Amino acid sequence: MLLLGEVFPNFTAKTTEGEIDFFEWLGDSWGILFSHPSDFTPVCTTELAKLVQLMPEFEKRNVKVIALSCDTVASHFAWAKDVQFIAGVSLLDKFPYPIIEDKTRVIAYRLGMIDKDELDSSGIPVTARAVFIVDPKKKYRLSLMYPATTGRNFIEILRVVDSLQLSDREPVATPADWKVGDDVMVIPNLPESEEFFDHVVSMSRLPSGKRYFRRTRV
Repeated sequence: MLLLGEVFPNFTAKTTEGEIDFFEWLGDSWGILFSHPSDFTPVCTTELAKLVQLMPEFEKRNVKVIALSCDTVASHFAWAKDVQFIAGVSLLDKFPYPIIEDKTRVIAYRLGMIDKDELDSSGIPVTARAVFIVDPKKKYRLSLMYPATTGRNFIEILRVVDSLQLSDREPVATPADWKVGDDVMVIPNLPESEEFFDHVVSMSRLPSGKRYFRRTRV
C-alpha cells in the first residue's frame, strides 16, 4: 500500500502524446495524475473539460496534469474533440494535457484505482475517479478517490495544491475551508520563541489551557 511521503511508483505508458516515462515527463514540476471511468461518458466529459479550462491555473503553479482510463489512445483522440467542445475552446487547439491508455489495467491495479462496481461492456471493472498529487521530488503527497457517479471539484484540487506548496515554503498548516489570502495555522511543534512571522495571534485561553492554536498571515 502506497503511503504519503513515499516515492510515487514510476511507470511507462502509451499516451496521446506518445510513450512516456512518468518521472521523465514530470521533470521538476508538480504532477497530478487523475483517472476517469470511460471515454464518451457525460460526467467524465465535464471533468476533462473543466481541466482544459483550468490549465492556465495549474501551469501558473508549475503543475503538470495527465489523465488515464482503460480506453485506447485512438479512443482518447476521438473523444478529445467532444471535451474541447464542452470546454468552449477551439477544436483546432492542441489538447493541453496527455491522456494515458491503460487497457490492461496494469497502472490502475498498481495504484488501486479500480472501481469494482463499475464494469465495461466485457464485464471488467474500470477505473475510479482517482486523483494523485506528486511533488517535484517524486513524492506522493495526496490522493482522492471518487465513485463513478460523483464528478470531482477541480477548484478544490487547485486549493489543495496551493496548500501543499505553501506548507512546503513556510512552517504552517491550512485550516478548514482555507483559501489563498486567509490566515493559516502555525504548526504545533514550532516553538513560540521562533520568529518566523510578522504577526502571530496565540489563543491562550482555550478550555484545555494548551497554547497550540496560533494563527498567522503569510
